[in-house]
This record gives sequence, C-alpha cells and structure tokens, in this order.
Amino acid sequence: MRGDATPEGDRETQDYVDYVSARLARWHRAAFLLCGDAHRADDLVQTTLTKLYVHWGRARAADKIDYYVHRMLVRTFIDERRLAWSKVWLMSATPERGTASDSSVEDRDLVMRALEELPSGQRTVLVMRFLCDMPVEEVAAAMRCSPGNVKAQTFRGLAALRERLGGEFAGALAGEARAVSA
Repeated sequence: MRGDATPEGDRETQDYVDYVSARLARWHRAAFLLCGDAHRADDLVQTTLTKLYVHWGRARAADKIDYYVHRMLVRTFIDERRLAWSKVWLMSATPERGTASDSSVEDRDLVMRALEELPSGQRTVLVMRFLCDMPVEEVAAAMRCSPGNVKAQTFRGLAALRERLGGEFAGALAGEARAVSA
C-alpha cells in the first residue's frame, strides 16, 4: 500500500489542489508576461506546479506561500532561458497578430511587444513588481539579487518602456519611475 493513501496524504493532496486551483490563472498570466508566449507559459506553469507538488510540505510551511511560488515560477523561467532549446524558433518569423478595433486590446498588444523587447532582467522585475504586485524585497529574493539591483532594473525598464511607448503612456510610466526611485 502506498504511503500517500492515508487520510493525511489525501488531505495534503486536496490542500494542494485547492491552492493551485485558486491561483492558476494568476500564475499563467505572470508566466505569459515573463515569456510572451502562451504555449511556453503553459509549460512554465506546469513545470513550476510539478516542483511545487514535490516540495508541497516545505511550500505549505512558508510564511508567504504566494511569494514562495512566484519565486519558483521566476526561477524556473530564468533556468529554462539558460538552456539551449529555449533559443530554438520553430518558425522563421513571429506570426502576425490579428487586428482589433478595441483600443485597449491594441494598447495591451503594444505594451506586450515593448515588454518583449526589454532585457530579461528588466522584464522580469517589471512583471513581478507591477503586474504581480510583489514588493522589492520579494523580487530581490526571487531573482537572487540585491534590492538596489531590483530598483535599478525597475528604473531602467520603466525608462526603456517610456522610450518605446512614448506619448500617452509616458505620463503613467513617469509617475511609476518616480515612485520607484524614492
């Protein structure tokens, strides 16, 4: 008889399933924003969830389990980017995106393309800070760098986005950059 067939094992598994089910969409969104591709985001989340399942006992005991899992997601993203297969393109060019009449969709697409052009460190910091709403210290821990490095990457990333997006986005990004540098 397997060891996880006990009521305690069933309860832990159910806790894992409940936790993952409640947060899966958020993780997928964060993964998509990190890598810019829905299929790679699926793979990234699946790999993270596998690691989480293996280390569920340790994760459950963490003070801030959501930050713990976000750190796992970011570390998985960074680790996979180091592998040779991550640089392989199956197509000679990125497929064209469909046109949309809704300006919010166009704006989102514009911001996504601008994020994709940023270096991975800046993109990761901006996604974690502003889209996953993580504090500087948690981002620094996830990226294994200093809080000062996170602030510098945030400032440079916002400046690069401001330069790429210009116009109507510049005002909103300038306010965020001032808040970061303070």
